Amino acid sequence: QQLQLESMIPDKVTFISILDACAGLVALPEGKEKHACIIDRKFEADVVVGTALVNMYGKCGDLDDAKNVFDRMPQRNVVSWNAVIAAYSENGCGKEGLEVFRQMQLEGVVPDKLTFISILSGCSHAGLVDDGWYCFISMNRDYSITPILDHFVCMIDLLGRAGQLDAVEDFVNNMPFEPSSAAWMSLL
Repeated sequence: QQLQLESMIPDKVTFISILDACAGLVALPEGKEKHACIIDRKFEADVVVGTALVNMYGKCGDLDDAKNVFDRMPQRNVVSWNAVIAAYSENGCGKEGLEVFRQMQLEGVVPDKLTFISILSGCSHAGLVDDGWYCFISMNRDYSITPILDHFVCMIDLLGRAGQLDAVEDFVNNMPFEPSSAAWMSLL
């Protein structure tokens, strides 16, 4: 509003920053207001602005609008895909996140480390143990992505939530590095 009072016209970078603030504050009405401004300025087709919108709607729990913006994006990159997968995963919709992940694979978009963190987290919250294992193994086998600590923490959380404490112990004992406090905290 201060920009408008000073007769300054917001650009794409300004809108991206505002959307990030709305996401962090879970300020959905303000985010929707800025989305309308973005449409008026014809910025919605920009991949970075579109991704920021998907992220904002996802963080605010509005999965329908997150997916609608994503579906309308004329161009998408791995970050855009990660944003919509994370939206589902963070809101307890792991199955839907997996469906988007499968669509991503069909479209030939190569996932990255963040894609798998979101997928594994979504599997954990949805109790999708077999799918989680499959994705964890696929990450290295199919995409040559070496799992990092965050992937291991997601798997520990997945197995712990499923009550598979023997599997957790075996998994932790076979990790390629010492378990961190985050790994142990995921069991609590």
